[in-house]
Amino acid sequence: MAQKKHKIAMLTAGGLAPCLSAAVGGLIAEYSKKLPKAEIIGYRNGYMGLLKGWSVKVTPAVRKQADILLQHGGSPIGNSRVKLTNVKDCIKRGLVQEGQDPLKVAAEQLVKDGITILHTIGGDDTNTTAADLAAYLKANNYNLTVVGLPKTVDNDVIPIQQTLGAVTAAEQGAIFFENCINEQSTNPRMLLIHEVMGRNCGWLTAATAETYRKRLKKLKFVPDFNLSMVHKDIDAVYLPEIAIDLEAEAQRLKKIMDKKDCVTIFLSEGAGINDIVAEMTARGEAPDRDAFGHVQIDKINPGAWFAKRFASMVGAEKTLVQKSGYFARSSKANKEDLALIKLMVKEAVKSALKGVSGVIGHDEGKKNVLRAIEFPRIKGGKEFDVKAKWFGAMLKDIGQPKGKKVDVSH
Repeated sequence: MAQKKHKIAMLTAGGLAPCLSAAVGGLIAEYSKKLPKAEIIGYRNGYMGLLKGWSVKVTPAVRKQADILLQHGGSPIGNSRVKLTNVKDCIKRGLVQEGQDPLKVAAEQLVKDGITILHTIGGDDTNTTAADLAAYLKANNYNLTVVGLPKTVDNDVIPIQQTLGAVTAAEQGAIFFENCINEQSTNPRMLLIHEVMGRNCGWLTAATAETYRKRLKKLKFVPDFNLSMVHKDIDAVYLPEIAIDLEAEAQRLKKIMDKKDCVTIFLSEGAGINDIVAEMTARGEAPDRDAFGHVQIDKINPGAWFAKRFASMVGAEKTLVQKSGYFARSSKANKEDLALIKLMVKEAVKSALKGVSGVIGHDEGKKNVLRAIEFPRIKGGKEFDVKAKWFGAMLKDIGQPKGKKVDVSH
């Protein structure tokens, strides 16, 4: 039986994560081994490029240098945030014409380009959009295998144990704050807030704090010269999954401020988002939202909101909010993520050549087996397990009460 002739396409979408370039390079390298003569293209700027027919060919020269992409951050083929089922937004942005169905336009482009395998590299929004596209094509008698790779620094995709790029982002956030912490010495009674990405999931904030403290413990200090580990340690970690008693925490942190002349907070950007949106709504303001309906957190500044409320309560003379998000998510993948990318890429190609669609990941519903997880099971908003032993140990170490768990699944 003659082997099926394949033409492979890739796209990266959504925000950045320290895995996109490496995943693209990994796919190119793996297909160059398995199907050295198969044509490979990348749709530029995610689903936007698919709708517009913008693509770039993977040339023989690129195949030979694919491993170089593992050394870079960002995406070599570009990203965008486009939801194919959000017709109104696609029309507004000029991606389709009035009366056109974006799913149909995207499907027709794939047919026109002769694509048999599509790899989507992104988070839950990217891959659920891929599921919509695959379902549409199947309903219209076009056989396309769609295999996604899970990218998000939040590590919040159900039912995937670990998403690509998250571990690196935590490490980079810790490195970022190793410099920022020194700002405490610029002023007495300093309140430092490290705002970390994480809309509904506090995993990245918790992991960044844990990584920072592990690195901190490896340093030497001069306590007699007012330079001790205590001065550079974290005093609070606030996540979306834990209710925050502002008054009780303010009393606790004021005592710390009085004792060591500074207070350091690691804050997940989604920790107080509901309260902020409620305040805006009460003022008659509507927060900006993206194509997927998510509040654009970067435009409402959660760190500043917390800083304003805590400053006077803890007696801060100066307050500084630092955000590590863009620094962390733009990094190249570290060794741990590169190893995970390599595993997932091999499984992705294997699955694609078998004609099995889904999102590659260690399936928490199947004893953490690495497999192509069925698209209907892929969802965003997975909560961080605040009962994790390492997290509980960290809170105990910094003297923070565990707090009441809250539901952020909505």
